[in-house]
Amino acid sequence: MEKFVVNIGRQLGSGGREIGEKLAKRLGIDFYDKELINLASQESGICREFFEKADEKASQGIVSGLFGMRFPFISDGAMPMMNCLSNDALFQVQSDVIRKLASGKSCLFVGRCADYVLRDHPRCANVFIASTREDRIQRLCRLHSISAEAAEEMMTKADKRRSSYYNYYSYKTWGAAATYHLCIDSSVLGIEGTTDFIETFIRKKLKL
Repeated sequence: MEKFVVNIGRQLGSGGREIGEKLAKRLGIDFYDKELINLASQESGICREFFEKADEKASQGIVSGLFGMRFPFISDGAMPMMNCLSNDALFQVQSDVIRKLASGKSCLFVGRCADYVLRDHPRCANVFIASTREDRIQRLCRLHSISAEAAEEMMTKADKRRSSYYNYYSYKTWGAAATYHLCIDSSVLGIEGTTDFIETFIRKKLKL
């Protein structure tokens, strides 16, 4: 069967990762989210802490944020290389990993601008998963054992970070209907129902 990709954008607390995992399992394809950090580190030889620092953040020099912190993996000989590191450079490395994975097999990617990185892929389905403020807070409180106030602050920061990252690298608008093939509110059907709906959409769009 011809290879295909599913790319999922999501609001924090919407259940996007869980839905993505379920979809990948149902479709029989590999799932990638944070796993991309390890792969990008292995591919480039750059320590994963750099990728974690830059993960889904818009362009900025990350070196200044690292000075004053002790990293045993950085030797004196590695310091000149650090001057070349930026979120842009790390984004490029991660994008190369995404393209390489998608060229070899069918995959599902969560976040990391994968829909933009794979914009020329002949068979893709791009989905954005949102949810109500109340459901997002409730989910984050349950997952992280935090207060509603802490959950709301986490949501606000994540939304700002993810939108800035996506808008910067893709030149499109994070969460806007025109950006994706399908936008859905997981609060309406719940996690399982949303997964069912998206699966049906993907199978129809990609003729699986």
